Amino acid sequence: MQAKLIKHINALLPSDSSINDAIATALDISYDAAHRRTSGKSKLSLEESVQLASYFNCSLDVLKEDGLNNIVAMRKTQQIKTPTDLEHYFNSSSISVASLTSSKDVTLYYSAKDIPIFHTLAGNLLTRFKIYVWLRLLSSSEKRISFEAYKIPLSVIEAAKKLGDLYKGIPKTEIWDTTTFNSTLKQILFYYQAGMLSIETATSLCNHLSELLQSISTEVSKKDSDLKIYHNELLLMNNTVLIDTPYKKAFYVPFTFLSYFETSDTKTCEQAHLYIKEQLQQSKFLNTAGEREQHLFFKKIQDKIDALVQLISASDVLGFE
Repeated sequence: MQAKLIKHINALLPSDSSINDAIATALDISYDAAHRRTSGKSKLSLEESVQLASYFNCSLDVLKEDGLNNIVAMRKTQQIKTPTDLEHYFNSSSISVASLTSSKDVTLYYSAKDIPIFHTLAGNLLTRFKIYVWLRLLSSSEKRISFEAYKIPLSVIEAAKKLGDLYKGIPKTEIWDTTTFNSTLKQILFYYQAGMLSIETATSLCNHLSELLQSISTEVSKKDSDLKIYHNELLLMNNTVLIDTPYKKAFYVPFTFLSYFETSDTKTCEQAHLYIKEQLQQSKFLNTAGEREQHLFFKKIQDKIDALVQLISASDVLGFE
């Protein structure tokens, strides 16, 4: 394991560079201490191995011994319990996304079981509602308080909007079904029926969803759009994300609502990329499907939004208060 890592790092260095000097610099140790590690006389600790992998920007999959090909190194994003945790999540995600926007030939693939989070981060009423829902679902300590009375720090809203704005600049390929809006629609209905959302706010949220849907529909109809949407009726989407760049791939698997397991394991990312490409081949590419196909797809989602508005309105009329 140690020999494989040293060999991999050595292959990354210029031909006239010293592996001992490089290891000494990366670990902040003496030349002799580095030599003992490169020669195998001293063992690298797990912490040192991780530090070297990070310093030389190589995946931890190089540490695996033969016969351990089914074991993948994963990193778990921070668990979210409070508004502060959520703000940190938005800010750290913005740093990651910003690094992508400066790169060429980058594509983000999103298997959209729900509305991709980035589309809901415009800093408006819908953004505030999604934050309200996420924090209530992620923390049992959240008190039973209505959405209208719930105070979300302005810094959290601003961090969310910054992330949403950055996402607009990335070429993205999303796989949708007509059920992609269902989760958000159910959340609106649930909190309305629980008495934690007024009829005016619930209706306004539905209007925001209609505006978002129209905006996405318009974007898809444009030539050379950064947003590509595929319709797959059979694939069970799960909000997985794959980031593909010429120099690196990263694969994100949902852990909780907003937390992910992340890996840059080369073999795993290649397998995920191949799987996504196969799904795209079995999906309908809405951007080139024609006006009629696009209209039918987005109308099915709009019909669900309209049905929820009618249900909310009817329940208010039929109330016995």
